[in-house]
Amino acid sequence: MDIYANKSFEMNKRRITNTKDLKFEPFDRYGSVIPGMSWHKVSYDEETNLGTYISKLEPGTKTIPHKHIGYEEFFVLEGELIDSDGTIFKTGDFVTFQPGSIHGSHTETGCLLITFMRGINEPI
Repeated sequence: MDIYANKSFEMNKRRITNTKDLKFEPFDRYGSVIPGMSWHKVSYDEETNLGTYISKLEPGTKTIPHKHIGYEEFFVLEGELIDSDGTIFKTGDFVTFQPGSIHGSHTETGCLLITFMRGINEPI
């Protein structure tokens, strides 16, 4: 089947997000704002906690410790993020946290991440 010949093919269901045009909001996913952290929802559904968002962490920002119920993956677009075990995630790193993993992170330099969520995170 040639999708281009099919008149029901809907181009308007596509969205293009450019990092130069992001509108960040305070990150409040766990009930209160995390100082220094903001996010731009790309395809994120707050009811299911599934989807994609871009987060920006200012220098000195710390996330709250949390447990992953589903998979969480992120790609470091800019900067560095330091995990609770001391591992440093750098620009270009793609990181996967499996269900059941527990951690928190911080950044000294600031960072920009694109995150792919597949389940709820529980603050601990």
